[in-house]
Amino acid sequence: MGDMSTPPYVIRGSVSLPEAELVWRFTRSSGPGGQHVNTSDTQVELRFDLAGSDALPEVWKERALERLAGTGRLVGEGVVVVRASEHRSQWRNREAAGRRMAALLAEATAPPPRMRRKKKVPRGVNERRLRQKKQRGDIKRGRSGRDWS
Repeated sequence: MGDMSTPPYVIRGSVSLPEAELVWRFTRSSGPGGQHVNTSDTQVELRFDLAGSDALPEVWKERALERLAGTGRLVGEGVVVVRASEHRSQWRNREAAGRRMAALLAEATAPPPRMRRKKKVPRGVNERRLRQKKQRGDIKRGRSGRDWS
């Protein structure tokens, strides 16, 4: 199979998930696989203690804990849980869970979008809109059969 080391799961920039803080758990998975399913622990559960981690900046941790609070992803005191069981091999499920965890944390730690600054609508735009409405109304008024008697 070659090198069995896991790649670093990059969250954003130079910040990545530390392998030492990841807790892996393997269980039997349901789904395709025939008799293979009954004998191998292919489902992967990945846990990451977000609240207790030193790998993420404090601002990111607070933002992520706040955003993930109502999603059901957090269990206990700030532990993020991700499961993967779509592949038949434990190794591929490990990779999928790691990628999913990194993507989840990248989204949760992203800075908030910039506030939209309201700008005044230019006078010409408003006048043009009203002129077009007037023309359209005149066209529709011209369609009525009142003058055809």
